[in-house]
Formats: sequence, structure tokens, C-alpha cells
Amino acid sequence: MSVELPFAPVDTVIRRNAGSLRVSAEASEELARRIQSRGASLAIDAAEEATAEGRKTLMADDFGVASVPDKSTLELPIAPVDRIARLDIDDSYRVSMDARIALAEILEAYADDVAAAAATLAHHAGRRTIKAEDIEAYFELAQYFE
Repeated sequence: MSVELPFAPVDTVIRRNAGSLRVSAEASEELARRIQSRGASLAIDAAEEATAEGRKTLMADDFGVASVPDKSTLELPIAPVDRIARLDIDDSYRVSMDARIALAEILEAYADDVAAAAATLAHHAGRRTIKAEDIEAYFELAQYFE
């Protein structure tokens, strides 16, 4: 699976959670892959919601959001998020602009959580750089708390 999300905005999300730590390019790439996987999975669930209501258009409500933020407040770009939403759903579905923005907000919050945890793991390891292994370690540890 190719990564649809550019690494630069993902790097920015990690850096805003990193404090004085540096961020490796591999960490940004790993988190971008994880964001993409999460977004595609959420879109599948949203498509099931839309289908249950007899629609072929994914709406913000299908992603469980109460309100849609202004897209200018988000770091993640909307066009790649739209492509992520369409990765694993049938081509006959449409994704409304509000749904794209809602998904971007969800994915950015997800990325913030992962990045903050990765920074903690890097500190714990005594390193000054967040690496891909910190992102991977977060997901290994998270499985025990689900």
C-alpha cells in the first residue's frame, strides 16, 4: 500500500508534541502509514453507516463527529485524506467535504496522541530523537490496553 499522506504535515504534528526532541524522517513515515491505515478503517465503518441509512455519500455524522471544524485549523491536508477515505471502500461511494474535514480532524487527533506517546517513549529510552521504533512501540503497547 502506497502512502497517500505527505510526510511534512505528519512531521509537523509530531514536532508539536516533541518538545525539544528531534524527529527522524522514518518516524514521520511510520506515523503517516499508521494514520492512513486508521483512516481507511474508519472509512469502511462510515460506509457501513451510510449503507445502513440507504446513502452512497459518506457524511461527517458517519464518522461520529458532533461538529466539523474549520479546515484551516487542521495540519493534515484534505485532498490526501479524501484519497485515504476511498482506499478500501467501493468506488460508488462519495465522500462529502464535511466528511473529509471530519476525518482529517479525527486522524490529526489520533496522530497527536501517538506522537505524544512516542515522545514519552523516546524520553524513557534516553534519546533526543523520536524514531520509528517509538511509533511502533506505541502500537505494540497499545494492543495490551484495548
